[in-house]
Amino acid sequence: MLPIFDTHAHYDDEEFDGDRDSILSELPGKGIAKLVDVGSSLESSMKACALAEKYPHVYCAVGVHPSETAGLNEDNFIQLKNKCLHEKCVAVGEIGLDYHWNEPSPALQKKWFVRQLALAREINKPVIIHSAAKDTVDIMTAENAGETGGVVHCYSYTKETARTFLNMGFYFGIGGVLTFKNARRLKEAVDYIPLDRIVLETDCPYLAPEPHRGHRNTSEYIPYVVTALAEIKGISEAEVREAAWENSHRLYRMRLV
Repeated sequence: MLPIFDTHAHYDDEEFDGDRDSILSELPGKGIAKLVDVGSSLESSMKACALAEKYPHVYCAVGVHPSETAGLNEDNFIQLKNKCLHEKCVAVGEIGLDYHWNEPSPALQKKWFVRQLALAREINKPVIIHSAAKDTVDIMTAENAGETGGVVHCYSYTKETARTFLNMGFYFGIGGVLTFKNARRLKEAVDYIPLDRIVLETDCPYLAPEPHRGHRNTSEYIPYVVTALAEIKGISEAEVREAAWENSHRLYRMRLV
């Protein structure tokens, strides 16, 4: 069976404090050959790098989620940049905008989103985008994010929005939400998005697929997403696995092995 690359996970999260080592050690034997642990704050980015150093099949992404940008300043932004230069760091992320809560302010989120996009461009690494809201798209367009490239994480928007990101050359992270019964809009978008622009992800410990919805997610549940993708595309699960494996390496500019 072809291997799986989980392009977006959060094994640094406290949800894994009790069994992190056993889970990560066992994943290769369960067909998860590679994964990227994605930072969401300066602290979690440090933890992601530490996991990448400990496990051969784990890589990291370094960045500050919009909800955590209140903790950024010029001094620790230098720390962030230095961690982005880690030999196993494959992307800057996850970054973007998120207006679900009142804080941090939109102005502050935008400031650090622009700065992290500029950082990715400076060090020539792709970005992991947190959301596809209009302001996010507008900033990415203004900052020529297509030059950097990257992935729209946990894509759940329309096929019309997908067209915008396709024109920028971005990939689309598809995870457990695709298996939800109320995911009609996402299923339409996935049907529209070319197979060579789709990568697999968990966002674990969040967004576990059916039939595990509501429970802690792990990379070993990705086959449920593979099955859903194959059904939507009208192709075999082996074709989905092969395409996603190759796409993931292109996205993160890693050697295909």
